Amino acid sequence: GLFVTDYFTRTPRKLSPFRSFASIELFHFHIPEDTVIAVWNLITFKEQGGTFGDQCPDRSITVYFRSGAPSVINPLHTHFPRDTAVPGSFALTLTWTLPNRTTGVFNVTSPLPGDWFLAAHLPKDEGKISVKLTVLLMQGLYEECQYLFQPQLIVQRLVNIAVLYPGFITEQSMAPHNRSCLYKVFVPSYTSRVLVEVLRCRGVEGCPLWLRVRAKAPPLHNSTALDCREHAPCRLTLDLPFWQHWYYVLVEKHPGVPGTVSFQVIVQLTDCSRPSLARPPFLPSSASMNMPHSFGSAGGLALGDNPPPTSPNGTKHPVPITSPAGERCWPVRPTLRNELDTFSVHFYIFFGPNVSVPPDRPAVFVINLLPVLDSGGVLNLELRLNVSSLCGENVTVFGCLNHEVPLTSGENASVTCETESLAGFLLSVNATASLSRLRIPYPQTGSWYLSLRSLCATEHGFEPCTNVTAEVYLRAYLSPCINDCGIYGQCKLLRTNNYLYAACECKAGWNGWGCTDNAEAFSYGFQLLSTLLLCLSNVMFVPPVAIAVRSHYLLEAAVYIFTMFFSTFYHACDQPGIVVFCIMEYDVLQFCDFLGSLMSVWVTVIAMARLQPMVKQASVLYLLGAMLLSMALQMDRHGLWNLLGPSLFALGIMAIAWTARTIRRRHCYPPTWKRWAFYLCPGALIAAAAVLLYAFVETEENYFYIHSIWHLLIAGSVGFLLPPRAKPSRRLGPLPRRKGCGYQLCVNEQEELGLVDPAVASINSICTS
Repeated sequence: GLFVTDYFTRTPRKLSPFRSFASIELFHFHIPEDTVIAVWNLITFKEQGGTFGDQCPDRSITVYFRSGAPSVINPLHTHFPRDTAVPGSFALTLTWTLPNRTTGVFNVTSPLPGDWFLAAHLPKDEGKISVKLTVLLMQGLYEECQYLFQPQLIVQRLVNIAVLYPGFITEQSMAPHNRSCLYKVFVPSYTSRVLVEVLRCRGVEGCPLWLRVRAKAPPLHNSTALDCREHAPCRLTLDLPFWQHWYYVLVEKHPGVPGTVSFQVIVQLTDCSRPSLARPPFLPSSASMNMPHSFGSAGGLALGDNPPPTSPNGTKHPVPITSPAGERCWPVRPTLRNELDTFSVHFYIFFGPNVSVPPDRPAVFVINLLPVLDSGGVLNLELRLNVSSLCGENVTVFGCLNHEVPLTSGENASVTCETESLAGFLLSVNATASLSRLRIPYPQTGSWYLSLRSLCATEHGFEPCTNVTAEVYLRAYLSPCINDCGIYGQCKLLRTNNYLYAACECKAGWNGWGCTDNAEAFSYGFQLLSTLLLCLSNVMFVPPVAIAVRSHYLLEAAVYIFTMFFSTFYHACDQPGIVVFCIMEYDVLQFCDFLGSLMSVWVTVIAMARLQPMVKQASVLYLLGAMLLSMALQMDRHGLWNLLGPSLFALGIMAIAWTARTIRRRHCYPPTWKRWAFYLCPGALIAAAAVLLYAFVETEENYFYIHSIWHLLIAGSVGFLLPPRAKPSRRLGPLPRRKGCGYQLCVNEQEELGLVDPAVASINSICTS
């Protein structure tokens, strides 16, 4: 055949250590129909400061593959919520082979067409990370090692695959140099059986052919197969085929068989909706709307055309089909789709939600999930039995949820919900357990069929009931997360390019897909203690406020009160557990807390600079600082320079002011050793200890204790560092004027001594000296 190669790539993305599904990187690809091989080229490389990260340590990268929907991963081996079905996926781990990059290749032969999703992440960090300053230092001062992942996809697909039409015989002659012939046939809805038969097979050694059939993609070595040398006639039957899909038929020659092999292929479909009639050999124009756009091929039919009597492949007139006795299916009741929000969809049943399940036949419903749009949520199904409708009989209602085909044939099919080629999800309700739930995270899109069947329990197992019609309340809906992640989690809506999906982010030590795993959860007492520590530790700002008011630093006192108030209620609202109290929106409280903290540093250092006697408009710095800090916080609230910038600038102003006074007076400023020994040095040491704890000791585990100590130390350092203020000049009026010491000079000298109580020093002694 003729092959066409397509190439797809995605931009590199930075990988993060796994904490929850919200920390993974998701990549979305689309594999076209008739693809015979897909090759993923997985490229990982390290960067540090925009260059190759040769010095970065090697870390393994885990990549997950899944067709139809994102992978439901659980690398931490946490517990899933009850009644949750976990779909499988394939995973591989990449290790470094080069100093700064590695490349892995993952091949998939005959992949399923449609959406494919790749999820990648780094392993969970073993060590604990400081929650604030260490991360900021790494981002602002130290170039962090980044691990980037870029997947590329190369697909090779066949074009012009011959199409088989039900009931028509196709003749084929396989030349000696050919190994196989590939065909495809479209299976519409309400098809209960596909019969593929090889006729009039002639070769050198009998019929040296293999017959393989597979749905959706070309057959593999482990697909449903039949050796035509051992079976005569060579006939392969598939029960309960997938509806509205292509089935691929591969006729393969045995290895080493010489000569030409000629044969005929015919496909017959059984229409279960009309057991007395055979499916027509061709589809009229009115039915062609159910056919996919790729139906036509070389030598095949266009939509709505009548089949010719022969084709270039040698297709002959149809062969009559006889339907087996008792082969029938039941009507499928549609559901009404009501979209409320993103991943919030309710499926309503006509004349529902109470459903009557008769004793002699199943009740079948279909739930249609839109492609791509609905695969990022959770499909929820709930059955509730009305016990009063059983009339005292031992009735059990079985529900079988299957993808792309209803499982309705056989009396006990609803009990097992499995066949050789199908595996569904089983639900059951009876008088003892009248409620049953099922949750499927990240369901595959398409049609999901729910078959409800009522059976009575007897000594010989379950048998059809006689005269009891069970009544069941049926609820089906799509939600973003399982139970909205509970009280210990937050459901986040995530996006990768144009694909949306939802995931839980847990708190307070809870883990799991729905934040229901309490193996490492915080107790209520610990949550209450941590909240009280973080909130009540802000009371330490009361002494600095009192000192500021006593020294007539009213603006500084107002800033300290602002900081104390919003820090208290921000930490009360920021708690990860259920001990939470928010007086405003979280974002407002966080902004005010950060602004108050930075403004406290700013006004304290500016006050220490004592600019008022030197610069008449020094108060402008307070207003300018408030405006600049507000702008910086709005741009990047967690930025490193939001803290370092104002601190360094204010310290620079203070250093310039102190240096100018030292030069003018030719004496170190502040001039008294008491100010250095009892106030400045202790305050600086306390502030330095607070910064060291904040940067290098505070972790996620001890955050509640260390951050509370941080509050105490910072507030205490402000009480030591805040300079005293001289009393009003009117108290110095009666003092006699002496030579060489003017009135203004005495006031300035007494301020610059840096004493807490200006009355301690004698003005006369100052002037005399």
